[in-house]
Amino acid sequence: MEGPGEEPLVQCPVCLRELPGAHINSHLDRCLQAGQGEAEPGSSPPCKRQRHAAAPPGSPAEGESKEARPPAASPVFSLFQKGRGGGQSPGAPGRRSGAGREEAAAQPEDEGSAAGGRAPRRETSLAQKLEGKPLAEQLRPDTLGDYVGQERVLGAQTLLRSLLESHEIPSLILWGPPGCGKTTLAHIIANSSKKNGTRFVTLSATSAKTNDVRDVISQAQNEKRLFKRKTILFIDEIHRFNKSQQDTFLPHVECGTVTLIGATTENPSFQVNAALLSRCRVIVLEKLSVEAMEAILLRAVRSLGLQVLGQGDQHSSSETGSSSESSEFPVFIEEKAVNTLAYLCDGDARTGLNGLQLAVQARLAAGKATPVNVTKGGSADGILITEEHVKEGLQRSHILYDRAGEEHYNCISALHKSMRGSDENASLYWLARMLEGGEDPLYVARRLVRFASEDIGLADPLALTQAVAAYQGCHFIGMPECEVILAQCVVYFARAPKSIEVYRAYSNVKECLRMHTGPLPPVPLHLRNAPTRLMKNLGYGKGYKYNPMYKEPVEQEYLPEELKGTDFFKEQKT
Repeated sequence: MEGPGEEPLVQCPVCLRELPGAHINSHLDRCLQAGQGEAEPGSSPPCKRQRHAAAPPGSPAEGESKEARPPAASPVFSLFQKGRGGGQSPGAPGRRSGAGREEAAAQPEDEGSAAGGRAPRRETSLAQKLEGKPLAEQLRPDTLGDYVGQERVLGAQTLLRSLLESHEIPSLILWGPPGCGKTTLAHIIANSSKKNGTRFVTLSATSAKTNDVRDVISQAQNEKRLFKRKTILFIDEIHRFNKSQQDTFLPHVECGTVTLIGATTENPSFQVNAALLSRCRVIVLEKLSVEAMEAILLRAVRSLGLQVLGQGDQHSSSETGSSSESSEFPVFIEEKAVNTLAYLCDGDARTGLNGLQLAVQARLAAGKATPVNVTKGGSADGILITEEHVKEGLQRSHILYDRAGEEHYNCISALHKSMRGSDENASLYWLARMLEGGEDPLYVARRLVRFASEDIGLADPLALTQAVAAYQGCHFIGMPECEVILAQCVVYFARAPKSIEVYRAYSNVKECLRMHTGPLPPVPLHLRNAPTRLMKNLGYGKGYKYNPMYKEPVEQEYLPEELKGTDFFKEQKT
C-alpha cells in the first residue's frame, strides 16, 4: 500500500479541499454533519447548526492523517446509516452522534450502579421474586430431568419417555387431576420441539374458537408443504370443545398435518370423541405423591433462598439473599411446615406452591423478626414461617371433587359398596367426601332410597322408611344441618342385614322377557277383567276363584301357560 503522500488527491464536494483518497470518506462525514463553515477554518458559522461539536482546529490534512482509520468500517456516508452508530467518524473527538449520546447517557447509570453496589441485590430480593408470575409458573421445569412424579408413565425405561427423548412425539391426550403436571409436560415438549425445529402452538379451549383452530391447521399445512416442518398443537382443557369442534382435528391428525396434545381433567371416554380417541394415545397422570410434593416444595424453598429448620438442617451459611425491601432479616421455614403443606395440597403441585408463596408473602408483609435457633447453641434474628402460617394460607385441606365429572360417580360408587360391605367407617368417610366437596344432599338421599330396596330389601323392611324420611329431612332443612341425617341413614344401612332376594328375582324376570322368542304369551282369560257384557261373553274372567271367599288355599295358575311352574326366586342369572 502506498503512503498518504503518494496517493492521488480527491476534492471534497462540500468544502472543495483536496485530500488523499483514503481520508475522503471520514472528512466528508464531518463536512455533512458540521456544515461547510466548520469544515473551513476562519469562515463564519452557519445560521442553522446541528447539535454536534466542531472539529478540532488545525490543518485539515494533518487532522485527517491523525484521525484516519480503515475506510472499510464505514464505506458509505454515515448520514444514511441512522441507528447503526455510524454518525460519528472513527476516532473523531468532541463530536457525538445518536449512539454517542446514548453511550454518554448510559455512563452515569453504570457509574451509579458501580458506586452504589446494591441495585443487583434488590433485583434478586425475595419480595421481588414473589412478585409478578405465580410461583408455580416461575418454577415450571423445562426438561424431563427436572420433572418430578409420574414415574409410572415417565420413568427411566418407559415408552413415552423414550419417544420424548428421541423427539418422536405421538398425538396424546393427557388426563389427570389439577396440578399433576399436564401443562408442565406440554411445556417440556414445547422446549424440546423448538430445539429440534418443530413448531409448537398453544391454544386454550376456554377461549379459542373453531376459526382459531382452522388458522393453526392452515399454517401447519403451509409449514409442512413448503419447509417440511412439523407442527405440534397443544389444546388445554380440550374437554371444553364440543363434539363438532373436536371433529375439526380428525382428518389433520389422521394424515399427520398436526400432532395433537390435549390436556383434560375429565374422563376422555365421556368428553372426547371416540374417533379422536382412536387417533391419540391416552396418558393417565395420577395425583402427585406426598414424597413428590415434598421434593417440589423443597426445590421451591431452595430457589427462593429460604433456610429449612428442623431435623437434617440444610442451610450452610447465614447469607440467604432473601432480604426484602422492608427487612434485612433472613427467612426460615420449619421442616414440619413443608411436610404439612405437602399433605394438605392433596397431590396438587399448583396449590402447594401457591400456598407456600402466600405464606411467605404474608410473613414478609408482617416484617416481624424472631430469634431462630440456626445452629446448636446459636441463634439469629430472622422471619420464621411455621406450620400454622402454612395452614392459614391454605385455610383447609384441598378436596378434589367434581359434581359433574368422574369423581362424582367414583365417590357414590364407593359409598354404595361400603354400605353393602357393612363398613360403617368407610361409609361415613365417602359420605363426608361428597358433602364437603359440595355434592347436593338430595342426590345422596335419592341414592339411599334405591339402596334400601336393592341391597337391604326384605331383610329389614324399615330401611326404606328410614331412607324416605332422610330424603324428606334433607329437603326440609338443607345443608349443613342435614348432614347428620344422612350420616344416621348411612350408618343404619351399613349395620342392617342385607338381602338381594327381591332385586335378583326382578332381574331374572327382566332377563326372561329379553330372552323370550316370538310374541309374548297372552294374559290367561280367567285373569282378565270383564267390565262389559261383551267381555264376559268372550270368556274374560271365567273360572277365576276369588281367594277371600275360600278358607283353604286356592289352587289357581297365574302365569301364562308357557311359564307354568317357573320360580324366579330360585333361578340364577347366567
